Amino acid sequence: MGSSERKTRKILVTSALPYANGPLHLGHIAGAYLPADIYVRYQRLKGRDVIYICGSDEHGVPITVSADQEGISPQEVVDRYHRMNKEAFESLGISFDHYSRTSLPVHHETAQSFFTALFQKGDLKVKESEQFYSPRSRRFLPDRYVEGICPHCRYDKARGDQCDHCGKWLEPADLINPRSKMDGEIPELRKTVHWYLPMGQFADSWKKWFESRQWKDNVRNYCRGWYEEGLGDRPITRDLHWGVPVPLDDEKARGKVLYVWFDAPIGYISATREWADKVGDSDRWKSYWKDPETFLVHFIGKDNIVFHAILFPMILMEVGGYILPEAIPANEYLTIEGRKISTSQNYAIWLKDYLEKFPADPLRYTLAANAPETKDTDFSWSQFQSRNNDELADILGNFVNRSLTFTHRFFKGRVPEPGKLDEVDQAMLKAIQETRDDLGACFEQFEVRRGTKTLMDLCRKANKYFNDKAPWETRKTRPETCAATLYVCLQVSRALSVLMSPVLPGAAEKLLRVLGGEKPLSWDEAGTELLRPGSRLRKPEILFQKIDDEVIQREIESLAAIAGQDRENKKNR
Repeated sequence: MGSSERKTRKILVTSALPYANGPLHLGHIAGAYLPADIYVRYQRLKGRDVIYICGSDEHGVPITVSADQEGISPQEVVDRYHRMNKEAFESLGISFDHYSRTSLPVHHETAQSFFTALFQKGDLKVKESEQFYSPRSRRFLPDRYVEGICPHCRYDKARGDQCDHCGKWLEPADLINPRSKMDGEIPELRKTVHWYLPMGQFADSWKKWFESRQWKDNVRNYCRGWYEEGLGDRPITRDLHWGVPVPLDDEKARGKVLYVWFDAPIGYISATREWADKVGDSDRWKSYWKDPETFLVHFIGKDNIVFHAILFPMILMEVGGYILPEAIPANEYLTIEGRKISTSQNYAIWLKDYLEKFPADPLRYTLAANAPETKDTDFSWSQFQSRNNDELADILGNFVNRSLTFTHRFFKGRVPEPGKLDEVDQAMLKAIQETRDDLGACFEQFEVRRGTKTLMDLCRKANKYFNDKAPWETRKTRPETCAATLYVCLQVSRALSVLMSPVLPGAAEKLLRVLGGEKPLSWDEAGTELLRPGSRLRKPEILFQKIDDEVIQREIESLAAIAGQDRENKKNR
């Protein structure tokens, strides 16, 4: 869909619901949250009707595992991490319209209504199967409580639902040498009953819809692989004490909850319902989820492709009356200093820890400039320092600071009267509008990485313009030329306060304030709605502070120590 079409359509943006069983790390941010926030901020500047919905995924086995390990209730676990992650998102400038949680009654009700709709249509299968049972704890073991050897790749720490090494979906009984993750004992198989979604039954209608989508190659190839392997029956209930209860008056349903893969995506709908209540129009959610003209975008990491591109659309299609995703810009993985992130080994850069030491904008810029859009990318502290010091401070920040400082020094802090602009001046002003249009096209196509380069290229061009015009010389010999030069530089600065704001919202807000607090521009006004000659400017502020070598070296050494301990632990196993 082109941008002209999108202007008249509502836009509904979601990011994958993060598990509320641990803190956020940079891999999470680079994959699903920063790209979405940049896209949403841009769409708001375009004046479009867009809402950004997310929330904590508070059900599933990872929550109960954490609770069991800490000896507390699952509710205490999710309360802690919901609050922690919500605050971290806010500090990073992730601008959700609403951030909900799946433990709320509105979500339970919504998820149960979907199960009931499928059940009443006769779409679900009831199957008796054997599931691992722990005699010691006298309960069935959910799949993530069981570990063993993957039958496909022989990875020795495969979970009962999926192998993290080869990515294959598994059943606990598929594992070789299974054992309980809680106590290391060999569990025994016992019979249990569950409800299944017969994916194969919906495969043909799903494929027809899927082929009409213009998605990224990684998403299309992943989906085709799943389809060609054959879509079988997938359980949507499980034996667990924590989650959305199965809404059936049936003895077989007692003690069972909805499988988290089923209830979590429905969280987008329940969160939008909660948002509608909070804005005072309880039916407003329908104008997004039930309007065929709504443009729905799911921002996710590649590990969530199957749920958002196959399973959730199947459920929405079968229940009926809901829109389907138009775009799923799934990103690849982020590594740290050349190593895969490992939360179990604490090998990660935790967002909360980062924000206690550094500002948000340099991280946003670094992750955007190196976004893992088509392949895995690596974050290094030295690269982070270079992006901050050499690009944000020395190129963008330096240009703005020089422009404002010269204006205060030689024009009493007021926008100069430009007089006649020469061809070079006109070309610089034209470059603003060209960059605005090119940058907008990048964001429309979810190309954050290319967009960030486009933004910085304008700053490079502006610095060259400043140097070539040499206002420190012309102020003595040709004051009218100096006035024109600084007039143009201030127009570039004003446009930058708009164009940089999706990626660098904090610095953009500071720059707008320095430019006199004039009304914020829309995206389309950048480069055309100019500062008026005579407008008073405030004294310049440093937009980006440089980061010293010793500060970065401490971070490098801290990660290296964790990696070294991990290698030592593996050697001793």
